[in-house]
Amino acid sequence: MTELGTLKNYINGQWVPSAAGDVLSVNNPATGEVLGQVPVSPKEEVNQAAQAAAIAFEDWRRVPPPQRVQPLFKLKDLLENHLDELAQIITQECGKTLAESKGELRRAIENVEVACGIPMMMQGTVLEDIASGIDEFMIRQPLGVAAAIAPFNFPAMIPFWFMPYALACGNTYIVKPSEKVPLTMQRIFELLDAAGFPPGVVNLVNGAKETVDAILEHPTIRAISFVGSSPVAKYIYAQAAAHGKRVQCQGGAKNPVIVLPDADQDMTTRIVADSAFGCAGQRCLAASLAVTVGAATEWFTDAIAQAAATRTVGNGLDSNVQMGPVITAQSQQRIESLIQTGAEEGATVLVDGRNAQIPDLEAGHFVKPTVLQNVPPTGEIAHTEIFGPVLGLMAVDTVEDAIALVNQSPWGNMACLFTNSGAAARQFRYEATAGNIGINIGVAAPMAFFPFSGWKDSFFGDLHGQGAHAVEFFTQTKVVVERWPKEWSRQF
Repeated sequence: MTELGTLKNYINGQWVPSAAGDVLSVNNPATGEVLGQVPVSPKEEVNQAAQAAAIAFEDWRRVPPPQRVQPLFKLKDLLENHLDELAQIITQECGKTLAESKGELRRAIENVEVACGIPMMMQGTVLEDIASGIDEFMIRQPLGVAAAIAPFNFPAMIPFWFMPYALACGNTYIVKPSEKVPLTMQRIFELLDAAGFPPGVVNLVNGAKETVDAILEHPTIRAISFVGSSPVAKYIYAQAAAHGKRVQCQGGAKNPVIVLPDADQDMTTRIVADSAFGCAGQRCLAASLAVTVGAATEWFTDAIAQAAATRTVGNGLDSNVQMGPVITAQSQQRIESLIQTGAEEGATVLVDGRNAQIPDLEAGHFVKPTVLQNVPPTGEIAHTEIFGPVLGLMAVDTVEDAIALVNQSPWGNMACLFTNSGAAARQFRYEATAGNIGINIGVAAPMAFFPFSGWKDSFFGDLHGQGAHAVEFFTQTKVVVERWPKEWSRQF
């Protein structure tokens, strides 16, 4: 990818240069090369996007739902046709492997496909004769202008948890991509433009915290979706709610996987390794703690250590690479510092991924897969989201002990169980307090027609992204009670 210069915003159907005084470099985390510059758009440019979206809303909401989804059908084809190109951009600015980038795009496209069913998904309810001659019905109407504040780790997929549903429901939309990975959404908005959405219906504003605060405070923006760390999620949730907005904030996680003695050894090892080290551990559904029960400890410890030590790390564009870099030098330093904290707390560094040296990629931000054995349950590492390729190991005696560890955690994004016992599986899915449960699954990522269901400190809000929850989030219900006496109709 050649350097793109300073990126533009997309407002009211036009590519607009930002007047921002500050710009940030967008770097390839594998090579260190500068890919472009992203402007820190000021408050005035957020206002321009919000005003354009508000004006466009008045006409867009009146477009019948079957017609509103026609640009989404076109967008689906455009994303399919440009999938390889978009995957290259994701890998270059985010660092994940090409296979992971293509998988991310498949999930984005899946949400477009589901949102195209809005003529059925947005239907209301009717009951005749709630009293004699009186009917009552509930309809769904769009909110107005909505916005997404997106994270760096899935630059294509996560905005699509929200945007297609908002548009299909008749809302207009603003996307603020992560300043670390703005190039993917820049290209996607070129495809949105080609899909035929009217001016102002979709808008792109680049920036950082100043831009985010302007979105949170803007009176025209009615709803905000966010994915990121829990401290930032709490901030977004509090500020957006204080300004009277509907808000959904997906936060951090510390996802446990439980391994019972009867689990399939080869399958479990492979799936847990993929979960813990895929995307360099930079996903909110990455396995970060493996809790072995009884006799599973001996075989799983050796197997996962071997899987970590032999994973091929490098530039995600290389076909033989299994794991790419972490996003920034600061992330690399933080992850390595937390590995050291784990060692100081008493954990054994069974596989040490610090100080990784990748030939010809000395400027990259690499941490190799790391395994910490005997992580103290009360220590910092047992509860801190590392957001890197680090898997902590704990051992307990019973499945009840394992479930207790899951439930005492403040996090609740995902919990997984590996077993051949249906009874144990049912007990686990019934009792574990997490919103996404996996049984012999390492990344329990819901399909687009199910909500992405975080719990506890992993989610702030009520309605989640994707599927029916997204339709509810992006609509407001209106109840109508009607009476039409016959004698009135005789007057005409």
